[in-house]
Amino acid sequence: MKQEKWIGYNDLAWTERILASPEEYEEEAELYVRRIGERAATPPKSLLHLGCGAGGHDFTFKKHFRVAGVDISEGMLEVARERNPEIRYVLGDMRDVRLEERFDAVIIPDSIGYMTTEDDLRAAIETANAHLPSGGVLLVTATIKDEFRNNNFVYTGSRGDVEIVVFENNYVTPSNPAIYEATVFYLIRRGDVRETYTECHTLGLFPMKTWLHLFEDAGFDTTWTRLDDLYAPFVQQEGEYPLHVLVGVKMK
Repeated sequence: MKQEKWIGYNDLAWTERILASPEEYEEEAELYVRRIGERAATPPKSLLHLGCGAGGHDFTFKKHFRVAGVDISEGMLEVARERNPEIRYVLGDMRDVRLEERFDAVIIPDSIGYMTTEDDLRAAIETANAHLPSGGVLLVTATIKDEFRNNNFVYTGSRGDVEIVVFENNYVTPSNPAIYEATVFYLIRRGDVRETYTECHTLGLFPMKTWLHLFEDAGFDTTWTRLDDLYAPFVQQEGEYPLHVLVGVKMK
């Protein structure tokens, strides 16, 4: 896993400021806050966000919790720190980072998709476990292998004379259906000047039984719900992109 070299998360991280404002994450983030609160024995006061990206969710999370964020890409953390200067952000890998403190809740939205092997996924869940006390809550947003489909997405944004269009193609590789490729094409116009960039990300696909097994092994009592239509405004050609929200309570 070499996200630190990906142009979209480093040299082009600035595009996040134009493609999506923090307010656009609010509805999704508030849903996660409610899900955590529903399973917590007492109102959680602190939250660790693994794979925090550019801090869009954190703009809402900080209204409810004391937040710390971790991401593997310094470019995204630069944008996150600009958006949320009061939040502590740490450069690190969700598979092995340790902050030497505990939080009432840990959240990993769909960035956990970058875990491409069961060992990677187990390591990320163990990282969350290591930062939670007994009774702490882990929330993960997951793509489930049995329901995943090939899709195309389009994201757009503009500011001043800068116009950005991002095309993303998700494709399950026939030779290895345990992963899928997200091929991303950036078209950036600055007046009459056109720039294009392309890169391919590899992400993991696991059946629900694997997710539940790994949560159970880590000592979590887990429930899950579907999260449909989150990407509906961006999916092309009547595609579907179902997600599942897993919420586990640490039992020991």
